[in-house]
Amino acid sequence: MSDVTLSSAVRTNLLSLQNTADMMSTTQNRLATGKKVNSALDNPTNFFTSSGLNSRAGDMNALLDGMANGIQTLEAADNGLTAITKTLESMQSTLRQARQDKSFETASYTVDDSLTTGNISFSGGAVGETGVDIALTESFGVSTGSGFAALDFDSAANDSYAGTVAFDVELNGSGTTNSVAISATDADTLSISIDGGTAVEVDVTDVEAVTADEFASVLNAGFDAEGIAINATTDGGELVLTSETGADTADAAVTVSAVAETLAGASDSGLGAAVDSATAGVAKSVDTLVSEINNNATLDGAIRASNDNGKLRIENQSTQDLDVDGVSANGAIDGTSSGANTIEGNTVRAGLADQFNELRDQLDKIADDASFNGINLLRGDNLQITFNETGTSEINIQTEGGETINSGNLGVPTTLEASDLDSDTNIDNVLADVKTAINEVRAQSSSFGSNLSVVENRQNFTKNMINTLETGASNLTLADANEEAANLLALQTRQQLSSTALSMASQADQAVLRLF
Repeated sequence: MSDVTLSSAVRTNLLSLQNTADMMSTTQNRLATGKKVNSALDNPTNFFTSSGLNSRAGDMNALLDGMANGIQTLEAADNGLTAITKTLESMQSTLRQARQDKSFETASYTVDDSLTTGNISFSGGAVGETGVDIALTESFGVSTGSGFAALDFDSAANDSYAGTVAFDVELNGSGTTNSVAISATDADTLSISIDGGTAVEVDVTDVEAVTADEFASVLNAGFDAEGIAINATTDGGELVLTSETGADTADAAVTVSAVAETLAGASDSGLGAAVDSATAGVAKSVDTLVSEINNNATLDGAIRASNDNGKLRIENQSTQDLDVDGVSANGAIDGTSSGANTIEGNTVRAGLADQFNELRDQLDKIADDASFNGINLLRGDNLQITFNETGTSEINIQTEGGETINSGNLGVPTTLEASDLDSDTNIDNVLADVKTAINEVRAQSSSFGSNLSVVENRQNFTKNMINTLETGASNLTLADANEEAANLLALQTRQQLSSTALSMASQADQAVLRLF
């Protein structure tokens, strides 16, 4: 086939149409894909830069899932801490209710004013297993009991009369202790000196066999000389020391102590046993018993006594039963009966102890259930969140010391016995422990809140960063639809013009052919 020769005008117009068609194809492709750079051939620099930015954005987008899970884990832990705080506050309220409750059981007993001996005894309850005895009578003197034996002041050989008797005596109402010293001066004379003062001599039959009556005379001589209101007498051959005042109060009681004797043979004044050997006394009044019971350090906070119209009223300040001995079954104090009377414990406080324990159990269960996606921060689990694609930025979230948030680690009693609520002081101590636990939980909640803020900030940062990267990548590769549409319209117009021009050029060539 022979070559076809085109005129210059046709060739030009034909080339123009071809170029326009290529440009239209490119524009249509941009409109179809939305990109102005679809491959490295379009723009190697923009293509690979955009790919790098999109790749980083993709890596960072993958981190958002970890951050979102971390936020949910922190929120689950915070929900648990909030519930634990409310539980602790309920436990606190229970303890305060127990402290305010004063519904203690009481019993009133008739006091026999003819009693000469005996005790009322308290055991069980807040008192404990060891009973506490309160004497029902007051003694106003001491006696030697069966301990007196004729005194022999010849404590050395050859009638040296070196024997001595020394002791301290106190009339309780005076508040003053007096030191008594007795010795022999010769075979028939004893000398008594009180508080180192002037000695008083008293004749006796024989200093080697001083009787109880003679020894009482010696003591009275010394007491009278110093104005001490104590009288020495004998009872069946035994020595008795009583108050001269005869008052029916404990202030008139006589106390003997610090007895020291250097006597010969089996002689014994019996004063060494006189400290705890009381003479028969008189029954204490109800008010006296009330005062002694309420002022007894062992019974303080365990029971409380009061005068109930002439009866002794005992209040059991415990959740446990209180045993009262020395009281008959009909409620009369006789000083001897046992096992006949019991005062029940405070059932309200006992019930509140059970409520406290139930709340404590719920506290531990809340801590066990505060997990998300297998991670429980309240059990001490470690939450690790990565913030960047290289792994160089991360955060580890955990409770302080990795400890579990439970009643044991918070210092809350693991088991509160009813007896623990017997004393207001004990209740105050438990309240202090619960308050400390609340503060610890709030501190941990604050720490988690701070961590949550950090994670949320990094999440927002990462989202913005991804948007920045993707926008930058798009700016490098995406086409401007408006611009490309305008270009397409222009190219279509250009194509039409080129087609018209080509047609006119062809017609011109045909005019030449008509000449032949």
